[in-house]
Amino acid sequence: MKSNSVSFIEQIQAAWAAQESLLCVGFDPDPKRLPACLVGQKDAVFTFCKEIADTTADLVCAFKPQFAYFAAQAAEPQLEKLMHYLKKTYPHIPIILDSKRGDIGSTAEQYAIESFERYEADAVTVSPYLGHDSVEAYLRYTGKGVIILCRTSNPGSADLQALPVMNKAGSEPLYLQVARLASQEWNTSGQVGLVVGATFPEEITQVRAIIGNMPLLIPGIGAQGGDIDATVKAGQIAGQPGTGMIINSSRAILYASAGANFASAARTAALSTRAAIRVAVAQCDPYSPK
Repeated sequence: MKSNSVSFIEQIQAAWAAQESLLCVGFDPDPKRLPACLVGQKDAVFTFCKEIADTTADLVCAFKPQFAYFAAQAAEPQLEKLMHYLKKTYPHIPIILDSKRGDIGSTAEQYAIESFERYEADAVTVSPYLGHDSVEAYLRYTGKGVIILCRTSNPGSADLQALPVMNKAGSEPLYLQVARLASQEWNTSGQVGLVVGATFPEEITQVRAIIGNMPLLIPGIGAQGGDIDATVKAGQIAGQPGTGMIINSSRAILYASAGANFASAARTAALSTRAAIRVAVAQCDPYSPK
C-alpha cells in the first residue's frame, strides 16, 4: 500500500503545535445555502470551500470535507479538485475525509482506495459495526488515519451506541467497547482515532480514560449546541494541554454570512471559535496564567 512520509498522527501533532489550534473547519457545502454571488457559477462548490479554506487556514489544525454534500450534487470532481488544492497549498494541515464508510472487507478495500488514492485524504471516518475486517482495509495504508465512529453527536446515537454489552470489563455501553477495541486490538497501524460528539461531554471523559493519548474528532459544537468548555475539559490529555482533540465546526463557520463577504465572515466565526477553545484550554492548564 502507498504510504505517507509523514503519518496522520505526526501531521496532527505538528498542526496542534504549529497552528496553536484544536479547531477543525468542516466543509458541508449545501446548495440551498451557498452565497447568491456563487449560484450558477461553474465549480461553485469548489470556489465556496476554497475561499473559506484560504481565510481560515492559519486558524485550524485540520480540514474535514463531508463526502455526502459533494456526492449529492454530483460534485465529486469538485471534491477531488478541492483535495488536490488543499494538499498542494496547505500540506501542513491534515485533511479528514468524512465519509463514515462501513462495509464488508472486499468492499471496504474499494472505499479505502477511494479515500486514500482517489481523494488522497490523510484520514477517513469509518463505522465499526461490521467488525474488524471492515476496518482492516483502511489500516493497511501505512501512515493514514482511521477515525472510528464511537459516540456520535446526533440525538439518536443512543439507540445502539448506549446499549449495554458484556466484555472483560463487565457490562458497559457499546460505545465503550468500541473505544476498547479501537485503542487496543484494532490499532495495528498506530493511526487510529475516534469520533465522540461534543453533545456528550461525560462520554468523552469515559472514552479518554480508555484510549489514552489517541486523537478524538469531536463534532457537535456550533450549530449542534455542544459546549466548548465542557468538551475541552472532558477531552484533554493530562499534562498535554492544547492537544488530543480535533474540534470540528462546519455550519456555524461556513454560513456565517450569505453575502459576498462569506469568506471574511467565516474567518471571523473561526477566530471566535478558536479563541473560545483557547480560553477553555487555558482554564484546564494549571501552568497557564489565568
